[in-house]
Formats: sequence, C-alpha cells, structure tokens
Amino acid sequence: MPDHSSTHPITVFWRPGCGFCAALLRGLDKSGLANERANIWDDKDAAAYVRSVARGNETVPTVRIGDTALVNPSAQQVLATVATEAPEQLPAGYVPPQPGRLGQMVSKLLGG
Repeated sequence: MPDHSSTHPITVFWRPGCGFCAALLRGLDKSGLANERANIWDDKDAAAYVRSVARGNETVPTVRIGDTALVNPSAQQVLATVATEAPEQLPAGYVPPQPGRLGQMVSKLLGG
C-alpha cells in the first residue's frame, strides 16, 4: 500500500459512485491543482486514514494536505487550505476568488 503522506502533499480520498467526490475532483481538475488520489475501496490503508479523521466513518471525499485533513470540502476550501498549508503547490497563476458586490458591501458595512 502506498504511503500517501510521503508520495504527494495533497491526497484526495474517494470511492466510485460518490457524487460529492466527482464534483470535487472536477473542481480540482479545473483549477489545475496537482493531487494524488486514493480509492478507499481498493486501498485499506487509505480507508483507515479516512476513518481516523472522520470519526470512524468512511466519509469521502476527504482531502489530506500535509498534516491537515478536510472532510467533504469544496474545491475552493481545498485551494484556500493549500494557500495556507502548502502554497508552493498552488497552480501557477492561481488567484483566490474575490467577493462579489454584495460581499463587498457587507464587508464595508461591518467595517472589514
């Protein structure tokens, strides 16, 4: 079984037939973020890791970024975590999403 923590700093744990996994993987592919993928149905160590960070459940997608685990994150949550935990892994030219006009107005009203 591969040691996912040492082969790549970003590992996506998934399983076949998981719609949330498919959506996350599409988003990550679109962003250009390099990652390793581990099918928890084929890799018992991957399944054990997911259970260890998801309160005993095999909840996927789960993403490991270095020592940080995200359970059922969006692609934007993964990219935001990569920006703080492993910024060298961000795709070239990545720009974080900016708030829309409503978000800017709320921020202005709240003094942000």
